[in-house]
Amino acid sequence: VLTMTPLPQILVAPNGAKKTRADHPAVPVTIPEIVATAKACFAAGAGGIHAHVRDAAGGHVLDAGLYRELVAELGRQVPEMVVQITTEAVGRYAPAEQRQVVRDVLPKAASVALKEMLPDDADTAEAAGFYAFAREAGIALQHILYAAADVDRLARMIEAGVIPRGDTEVLFVLGRYSADLESDPADLLPFLDALARLRAIVPAEFMVCAFGRSETAALEAALQAGGKARVGFENSLWMADGRRARDNAERVAEIAALARRLEA
Repeated sequence: VLTMTPLPQILVAPNGAKKTRADHPAVPVTIPEIVATAKACFAAGAGGIHAHVRDAAGGHVLDAGLYRELVAELGRQVPEMVVQITTEAVGRYAPAEQRQVVRDVLPKAASVALKEMLPDDADTAEAAGFYAFAREAGIALQHILYAAADVDRLARMIEAGVIPRGDTEVLFVLGRYSADLESDPADLLPFLDALARLRAIVPAEFMVCAFGRSETAALEAALQAGGKARVGFENSLWMADGRRARDNAERVAEIAALARRLEA
């Protein structure tokens, strides 16, 4: 088993699957734009990037060739930055395609939504093979969880042997299923209760991303609770003072400053 790269305290999610320049002119879409954004965000305090790639029309795509190109370019230009690829389905990709892109790219890190990779508990064999492969290959998988019930289900899958025991990274998503895509720092509390149950089974580190105008407040709550922060235009365009951020680096800088204050 290869050693996995732990995820940094601050991860930037600069574009996501859906946002375009119509949402904000500084949303990076092409590989050169994503690399330039990553460099600026690394300088602003992000130790890693949660990377989505887009096709020629700007649409979300799980394309191993594009991912390999992006990972290689980031490795040349910001070698210290951890690169996490996404396997997000966005209604387009089946679990087999999500697994295949990770096998084809062999990234250091990848995010996988539990409810996408394991839509139900009936057929777990293929997923179990994938999770075992990732552990053997030293790929740091981060389990994306949308509700406290997802955390408890992850614990059950670990106890059942579908997901290997060992150091576990999770991402709590706040506000994804609220009517207005707005998060609240209080959304974190049920996740933390469930995290205590998960930690009775495996060592687990948590990260939080939060939709909407309360992103900074929610990430502050996460950092105060000992977690990590994923920040960027995938989830929010807004600064703490209510204005639209100039770019992803400005969002990162605000959260990095917050983290420094909390550590002081």
